[in-house]
Amino acid sequence: MGLVKEVIKEIGNKSREFYEFVLPPIDMYLYDDNLKIIIDIPGFAKKDIELSLCGDILSINAKKIIDEKESEFLISNQRPNVIDKKIRLPIEIKQGEEKIKSAKYENGILTLIIPVIKKGKDIPIE
Repeated sequence: MGLVKEVIKEIGNKSREFYEFVLPPIDMYLYDDNLKIIIDIPGFAKKDIELSLCGDILSINAKKIIDEKESEFLISNQRPNVIDKKIRLPIEIKQGEEKIKSAKYENGILTLIIPVIKKGKDIPIE
């Protein structure tokens, strides 16, 4: 049974490492002058997530605190323990004090509202 437990644990570790390497699932919506970003990062405490916005680069840093007592019984851990991602946003962000209008983390989903500069002009078609 010990070998099976080790194989399952190693598969879980590789799966977690892959998830930590690739971006967590992200959706972006443009509503008028705001960019709404929805990021799935389940399993983290709100206090362990740090966000920063520098120009059009959004940085997401999160680190899960692992209980040593529980880790003794852990067979498989596929969810990431660390997220350290930088995402280039596809639109120009308004600069100033209110870079991020709102940030909400609920049920493993981080939702951000960021004011943007809408370039160009809509052309009406007659």
